[in-house]
Amino acid sequence: MALDRAASSPLPEPQPLGVSAAALQRYEEAVFCVTADGRIEPANPVATEYAARLSVEDVAKLSAAAAKSKLAERALVDMVDIGAGERLQNLQVTLVPLSEGRGTLMFVRDLTLDTSLRLALVDSRRRYKDFIDISTDFAWETGPDRRFTFVPPRGALGYTADGLMALDPIGLMVADSMGGGDVPFLTRRRIEAEEAWLRRADGRSACVVVSAMPLTSKDGTWLGARGVCRDVTETRDREATLTRVRNRERVLTRIVRAFRDEVDPEAMLNVAAEALAKGLGAEHCHIFRNLAVDPAAPPVAGATPGFQLAARYGDLNAAQAAPVLNTIAGGAGAVELLLGDRQVLAAPARYQSESNGAVVLWRPVDRGAWSDDDRLLIGDIANQVGITIEQFTHHEHVLRISRTDALTGLLNRGAFMEALKRFLHRLKRDGGNGVLLYVDLDNFKAVNDMHGHQAGDNLLMKIRDILVQQTRPTDAIARLGGDEFAVWLNAADLTIAKTRASQFLERIRGLVHLSGSADRPIGMSIGIAAWDPHAEEDLDGLLARADAAMYHAKRHGKGAYTIADPPAVPVIAPA
Repeated sequence: MALDRAASSPLPEPQPLGVSAAALQRYEEAVFCVTADGRIEPANPVATEYAARLSVEDVAKLSAAAAKSKLAERALVDMVDIGAGERLQNLQVTLVPLSEGRGTLMFVRDLTLDTSLRLALVDSRRRYKDFIDISTDFAWETGPDRRFTFVPPRGALGYTADGLMALDPIGLMVADSMGGGDVPFLTRRRIEAEEAWLRRADGRSACVVVSAMPLTSKDGTWLGARGVCRDVTETRDREATLTRVRNRERVLTRIVRAFRDEVDPEAMLNVAAEALAKGLGAEHCHIFRNLAVDPAAPPVAGATPGFQLAARYGDLNAAQAAPVLNTIAGGAGAVELLLGDRQVLAAPARYQSESNGAVVLWRPVDRGAWSDDDRLLIGDIANQVGITIEQFTHHEHVLRISRTDALTGLLNRGAFMEALKRFLHRLKRDGGNGVLLYVDLDNFKAVNDMHGHQAGDNLLMKIRDILVQQTRPTDAIARLGGDEFAVWLNAADLTIAKTRASQFLERIRGLVHLSGSADRPIGMSIGIAAWDPHAEEDLDGLLARADAAMYHAKRHGKGAYTIADPPAVPVIAPA
C-alpha cells in the first residue's frame, strides 16, 4: 500500500481522485484517499505527518472502515480506535465515496481528548453522586420559586427525597435560629459554617452546621440558593454531656478540696452545705446525721426519729425538712418534693452502704426543675458527706473518750476543769451565781475489799445515776478519780446547793445494802463552796475551799455536808 512508503514522500501534484488538492490542504485534520483498489494515501500535509505514526494494524483498521463505506455506497461516519495503552487514540472517520467509482475520501478527526474529557466528566458526576449518596451531609438547592430543586436521593433528617421536595424550606426550620433571622435555604448572603436548628421527620430537633451561597443571574436577580447542612446533633449532645460532667466534677472537686483543707469535721459539713447549694443553684441546704450517732442530740421537730441537723446553708428552718426525712427514713433513695413555693432535692448520705444522714437542697419553683445532672451530683456529694459524717462521728467519739470517765461516762478531771474555767469566766463577765460541790464516798474501799472491784464499779454507776438525776442538764458533773466526784451547780445559790446535797445524802442511804460491812456503811461527805464574783478568787481557790469543806465533813462524822467559809473580799480604802 502507499502508506508503506517513506513518510517524507511528497503528495502527488495531480489532483487526488480528481479532487482539488488546494481544497484538501486547507482542511485542518488529516485527509486520506482510498483508491478503488483499496490503497490508502495521504491527501494533505497533515495526513502525511499522521501516516508516519500509523502501524500496520492501524492501517488495517482504517481500511476496514473504508470498506464499510464502499459496501454501503454512501457517506459514513465511524469510530476507529488505534494504538494501545497510553498511545490509544479515538478517531472519528468520515468516509465520502466519490462518483463514478473514483474512490473514497477519508477525513480523520482525533477525538481522544474530547472522549477523555467526556469520560472524565461522566466519572466526576458519578463520583459526586456517590459522595452525595454516602455523605452524612445534606446537600440541597432551592430555586426562584423558593422550593427545593435538589436534595440527596437518600433523603435527610428522616425524610425521603420526595418528602423533602414537597416541604416548604421555611417549615423545616425550628425557629429563627440563624443570625438576623435568615432561612439558610433562601439566603441572599454567603453563609460559612453557621449553626441552625431543623425539624426532623419525627418532630425532634436537629442541630446542623450550614454553609450556603445565593444563586444569581448576570443581572443580579436572585435565583435560589445552594448549600450543605451537616448534622452535628450527636456532637453537640456529647459536648453538652461532657460540659455537664465537667461541671459536676468541678463542684465535687471543690467540695472534696474543702474537706481536705478543713481539719474540723463540723466545719467540713458547713463548707459542704455552702458549696453544694451554690453549685446546684439552691437557696438553702441542710445536712442531717442519724441520731444513732448521738442519742442525746435533739431530733428534728416533726421528723421520724433518726435525724439531727449537722450543718446548714441559708436561714430556712430545718423543721421544714421533716416530710423529706420521713421519706428517706422509709428507705427511699433520691427524693424530689414540692413543698410550698420551694422544690426540694434530697439524697441519703451513706458510708459503707449504710445510711448515716441526709442532704437536702431547697430552691424556688421559678428556678426550674432539677436536672439529671443535679440528681447525679447530689448523689455523689451525699456519698462524700457520708464519709465526712463518719469522720465527724469518730471525731466526737475520740473527743468523748478524751473528755469523759471511761466507767461512768461523766466528765473527767481535765474536761471538768476546762468547763469550770468557762463558767467562772462567764460569771466574771456577766455576773451571776454558781456553787461547787466536792463529793467523796465514805467507806468505799471496804466495798472493793469485801465484794470485789466489779461490785465497786457497779456502786460507782449507781452513784453516777444519783448525781445525774438530782441535777440539771446545764450543770456539770465529773468523776475526778477513784471515789471522788464534783458537781457544779450553774446559776445556783447556797440554798439550792444545800437542797441538792441533802438529796444526794438521802438517795445514797438507799444503797446501804451494797456496803462492805454493816459497821462501815456506804455514804457521802460533801463540801460546798459558793462562788463570789466580788472576791478575787481563782479556780484553784474555789477548789481548795470545796475540798477543805469536804474533809471537814469527813472528819466530823461523815455522811453530811459542810459549807465552806466565803472567800475574803478585798477592802478598798477611801481615797
